[in-house]
Amino acid sequence: MHVPTHILSGWCVANCFRLSPRERLLAMIAAAVPDVDGLGIVAWVFNRDLGQKLYWDYHHFAGHNIFFGLLACGVLAMFAQRKPATFLVCLGVFHLHLLMDYFGSGEGWKIHYFWPVSHIGFSTEWVWPLDSWQNRVAAGVLLAWTIAIAYFQKRTPVEVIAPRLDERLVQRTR
Repeated sequence: MHVPTHILSGWCVANCFRLSPRERLLAMIAAAVPDVDGLGIVAWVFNRDLGQKLYWDYHHFAGHNIFFGLLACGVLAMFAQRKPATFLVCLGVFHLHLLMDYFGSGEGWKIHYFWPVSHIGFSTEWVWPLDSWQNRVAAGVLLAWTIAIAYFQKRTPVEVIAPRLDERLVQRTR
């Protein structure tokens, strides 16, 4: 799935719990952090072959596993007031990312959940392409959920980084 969809999933799920704005931001980061293993593609700017090789060799390995998830969520929880609750929510949305990628990343991608201890990859026959109607529907549902949160709970995903913009967006939903 696309990174913005993952980010929205983290924010929407975090709104189901009594978390502070900062803790919701941490959940957004946790929902997107597995894709840090895809940053090798940035090398494509300097060397096409190297960038593609890094992307294909490490994406869905280095960041899409339980060990990275525990580490990343543990580090994120250190910045929270309610550390155990934030850790659990972050770990939950981290796994939601893996689940979304399991189905929505297209053929040929596996989730190497126990990497680097094991190179066994998990996949399913019921995958859909990255640019599919299913991924668009998932993004649309999360966008509608975000608008509902803005309307009913009076906050948006930019609440921490742009409070004035958050206020204006909330006002527009009302």
